[in-house]
Amino acid sequence: MSSFLSGLLLLSFVNFPASNLKAQQKKKLAVAIVGFYNQENLFDTINDPKINDEEFLPNSANHWDTEKYMHKLANMSKVISKIGTDINPDGIALLGVSEVENLRVMKDLANQPLLKNRHLGIVHYDSPDRRGIDVGLFYNPKYFKFISSKSYKLHIPDKSWFRTRDQLLVSGLLLGDSVYVIVNHWPSRYGGEKRSRPMRNYAADLTRHISDSLLKLNPQAKIIVMGDLNDNPTNESVMKHMRAVPKNKMKPGDFYNPMYRLYKEGIGSTAWRDTWSLFDQIFVSPGLLGPVTLHSGLKFYKAFIFNKPFMQQKDGRYKGYPYRTFAGGTWLGGYSDHFPAYVVIVKQVQ
Repeated sequence: MSSFLSGLLLLSFVNFPASNLKAQQKKKLAVAIVGFYNQENLFDTINDPKINDEEFLPNSANHWDTEKYMHKLANMSKVISKIGTDINPDGIALLGVSEVENLRVMKDLANQPLLKNRHLGIVHYDSPDRRGIDVGLFYNPKYFKFISSKSYKLHIPDKSWFRTRDQLLVSGLLLGDSVYVIVNHWPSRYGGEKRSRPMRNYAADLTRHISDSLLKLNPQAKIIVMGDLNDNPTNESVMKHMRAVPKNKMKPGDFYNPMYRLYKEGIGSTAWRDTWSLFDQIFVSPGLLGPVTLHSGLKFYKAFIFNKPFMQQKDGRYKGYPYRTFAGGTWLGGYSDHFPAYVVIVKQVQ
C-alpha cells in the first residue's frame, strides 16, 4: 500500500445507494475531501503600496484592526476545520481559496488553533488584481504530496489595462495518485452581468486551455477545476467555453459539473437581492468518472455545498443567507458571503 494511504480513513462504504450497497461492502475505500472557499476579503492590517488595500486598514471606514483580523481568522478556520468531517474526520485534503490578500494571511489562517495540527501546506502566487486579492491552495500532507505549481495570467484582447486574478495550477499525488488542481476566481459581474460576461468567457477559455494542455499529454488525466466563477452552472462561460456540463450532456472531452444538479435543485452558495446563485463550483475531468475498482485509482463520488446553520444569518430579511463579515459597510463579525463547495474523492485500496 502507498505511504500516502497509511493511516488514512478506510471505509467499507461511503453512503452508497442501497442498490449498490451489497457490492460495495467488501471494498475498502480511502476518502479525500476536496473543497473551495471564498474567504470574503481576508486582508491583513498592513498597508501594501502595490495594491488597493486601503479599505482594510485601521484608519479606513471599515476600521480594519488587529481585533477584527483575528476574529476573521478564527471564524474562517472554524468553517474550514469542519468541512467534510462527517465523512472523513480529517476534513479537507485540498482546499482552494479566493480573496486572500497574500501569503501572510494564508499562513496566519493555517496557524489558527483549529487548523495548526493539520500542518497544512500552502501554494500561493501574488496576482495582478488591483485590489490585491489572490487565489491559493491549502493541502494536507497526509493526503497530498505537492509536486509543482504554475500561475497563469488572464490576458484579454484589446484590454491590456484589465487586471484580475491569476489561475493557479497545482500538480501532485492525492491518495498516491497523480492529480491536477486548477483554482480560479473569474472576473466579477461589476458593471452588470451582460457587460461583464465576455471577461468570464475569456477566463473560462484560459481554464479550458490549461485543461486541454494536460489532456493532450494524457487523455485520462485526473483534473479538478474549482473556484468562484461569478457565474452559475447554466451560464455560457461554464457550459460552452469551459465545457463543464451535467452527465447527460457530456461529449468526449467535456468535464462533468456535479454542481449543475445542485443548482437545479435550488441549492446556492451565495445570495443577492433574494436570488440564490451557485458561483462556487467544482468540475472533474472524465478520468475521475466511472466505477470504483481496485485498479481505477481516484474517482469522484459526490458534491456538496457546506452551509451549516452557524454560517447563516439567523433572522430578518436575509435569514438563511451566508453570515457575512460586513454588510453595507457595517461590521457583522460573520464568516463569508459565500458557502464553501466540496466533493468527495474515493479510491479502492483493497
